Amino acid sequence: MPIAFNRVYLESAGYFMPGEPVSNDAMDSYIAPLNRMSSRIKSRILAENGIKHRYYAIDPEGATVFTNAQLAANAIRDCLRRNDSDLSAVSLLTSGSSGGDALMPGFSNMIQGELAAQPMETLSVHGICAAGVSAIQAAAQGVEMGGHASALAVASELPSRLFKRSRFAARGYDADFDAHFLRWMLSDGAGALLLGNTGRALPGASSGVRLKLKWVHQRSFSGDYPVCMQLGLSADRQKGHLDYPSWNEAEADGALSLRQDIRLLPHLFDIGIHEYAKLVRDGWLDPDQVDHFLCHYSSEKFIPVVEDLMEKAGLVIPRERWFSNLAWRGNTGAASILIMLAEFLETREVKPGEQIFCYIPESGRFMAAYMLLEAEAVHAPLAVAGAKAAGLPAAAAREDAQSGDADAIAPPHDPDMAPQGLGQLLTELAAIWHDYRSRVWRTPVVRRLRNRQFQTADYLNWMENWVPQVREGSKWMREGAASLSEQYAPLAALIDMHAGEEQNDFQILFQDYRNAGGTVDNIDALRRNPGGEALNAYLHSLAATRDPIGLLGAIYIIEGTGQRIVPALLPLLKASLTLPPDAFRFLEYHGHNDEHHLARWLSAVELALDCDEDGRAEQRIVDTARRTAALYLMQFHHVMEGDTA
Repeated sequence: MPIAFNRVYLESAGYFMPGEPVSNDAMDSYIAPLNRMSSRIKSRILAENGIKHRYYAIDPEGATVFTNAQLAANAIRDCLRRNDSDLSAVSLLTSGSSGGDALMPGFSNMIQGELAAQPMETLSVHGICAAGVSAIQAAAQGVEMGGHASALAVASELPSRLFKRSRFAARGYDADFDAHFLRWMLSDGAGALLLGNTGRALPGASSGVRLKLKWVHQRSFSGDYPVCMQLGLSADRQKGHLDYPSWNEAEADGALSLRQDIRLLPHLFDIGIHEYAKLVRDGWLDPDQVDHFLCHYSSEKFIPVVEDLMEKAGLVIPRERWFSNLAWRGNTGAASILIMLAEFLETREVKPGEQIFCYIPESGRFMAAYMLLEAEAVHAPLAVAGAKAAGLPAAAAREDAQSGDADAIAPPHDPDMAPQGLGQLLTELAAIWHDYRSRVWRTPVVRRLRNRQFQTADYLNWMENWVPQVREGSKWMREGAASLSEQYAPLAALIDMHAGEEQNDFQILFQDYRNAGGTVDNIDALRRNPGGEALNAYLHSLAATRDPIGLLGAIYIIEGTGQRIVPALLPLLKASLTLPPDAFRFLEYHGHNDEHHLARWLSAVELALDCDEDGRAEQRIVDTARRTAALYLMQFHHVMEGDTA
């Protein structure tokens, strides 16, 4: 799950590119083709990647002009200068890079030394392209948690030192394709972001706007794939550079060559887009609401790959919303997204309400990183962290603040008002509820309702797979009551009574469906969606077991949905749809009557615990509630799918 932020703002962004831009023709003065093979590779790679200029921190003789720490320090200075900020106010410095100038100490410490900065907290992230995002996330967490009012995140790369002619001398200026490939792809440079909690206006083209960091999400798939991009391993990846008798022997064997196995690269974008689709599905992102898409790709060859995968997922972000500086800055690895953000904010106007979505794939051993930022008017009220005041987990409180419906989606039972002996159980169930409610609130169906995009056809589709689900409710309840042993006879009677009251509810819903324009006239022709099918199978299976006390956990989620979520959705439905009042009778009924049902549920739980002989009833209720929430959530997710067969 992404890490959400409530009070972190990007207050400035800067970058530093060493020297003058180096054209494709001028590259030969720095990293000339070494043999006929490398010359052909150069022509092929440059024709595909779309890079016209890049930057080198070395001179034509291979001497270092700027160290990596100096690149980072200069980017920080540029960042602070743009917003008239003072380094003395910064108390946290995080860095991301594939490697500093020394193996030790940490890169952030070397940057701090280069700046002659005051004592502060530091963190160095070692990685490849996503390392810059990790640095941003760490800095943002420091601000969000209140430990730091102002934090700097910087990322810097200096790969040109790996490609100078002298590095290939030990192998007679010869190398395999994997060692040649990246010579024509990478560039030197650094980017820096200043994060804070004051919400200062952005410098640059967007006057009167502040930029809020909404969330960061990173996920590694290194356990599923072999190494794709590496430095420090032999060509066969079986031997580390420190396992050689000497550095010279490691160099001669190619263990100090930067390699890329391009045959694995298609997998990178496949997993990246699947993870992007999951973010959309879970409600963290709406492609239609993305105004600017900053995608870190190493070659323009991958643009149609990303577009094609997005199209197959039905989640395209139009090309006119994309921004990239690859052609004139080159690929600067971990620094790329920071440089891109800084240059974007320098040259493009961002308006209040607009969203900036960043996607950063990393090819080391496959990792995908994402960020979402949203512009706000400077005069708008700053967000206030309300998790403690609301008594909710932080994530739940953030979602409530965004939804505006916090009161309507409280837990079915307040743990603070629990009858004696039920406090712990209701507390555990409330935690499950908050997570479930938060996730439901981000499903496609609810998001469409909240955005006033819901249509009658959507409502009919929802009911077509909901009616047969509701029809099953009284059946599995009665099955469960029949499976209770004699000691639970009072509970069985109560559940039977409840099932009797609900056994005809599906008829009300079916008539609502018909009143709304539904064309299916035979209930038996309706089918549950995959989530409903899974929930139905689970509850019937559980009901058939001996003493299925856990079903009370299922009823908690199902009845709670009717009492808490439905009343929050009903006004949105009525506002979105031009339908007669008799198209919403089922929802009205549950909203008004389920409070009584919940009171009865509490009595049922007390009966169950009174009759519990093995002391496992509470855990069974909690476990079933958690599983039911997951399956009911699946049902919500599948609502917007047209074909439920």
